[in-house]
Amino acid sequence: MQFLEIVTPDLDATCGTLGKLHGVKFSKPVAEFGNARTAALEGGSLISVRAPMRADEEPVVRPYILVDDIESAVKAARKAGCEIAMPPMKIPKRGHFAIYIQGGIQHGLWQI
Repeated sequence: MQFLEIVTPDLDATCGTLGKLHGVKFSKPVAEFGNARTAALEGGSLISVRAPMRADEEPVVRPYILVDDIESAVKAARKAGCEIAMPPMKIPKRGHFAIYIQGGIQHGLWQI
């Protein structure tokens, strides 16, 4: 896993609990991650916790798996019948991400 995104209305409590459980300190809000607070985990992956960005955005835990070619990965997901919730999008200096939904579960893809 490259990146773990948690969307919750209880941002401070979630960061507090995760910080204690994993021995990490969360950053101030990071604009390019939707004002998520982030923390580096052992092994180099990143965890982010943010509040919903829209009134209709549900709480979710969304893992992003590292891929070599995000365009090909999205094409494969689409071919497998997945709904593409977010096509590949660049986050400057961070990489590219995409989100697909299969079986009601949101999955993320990440390319550095």
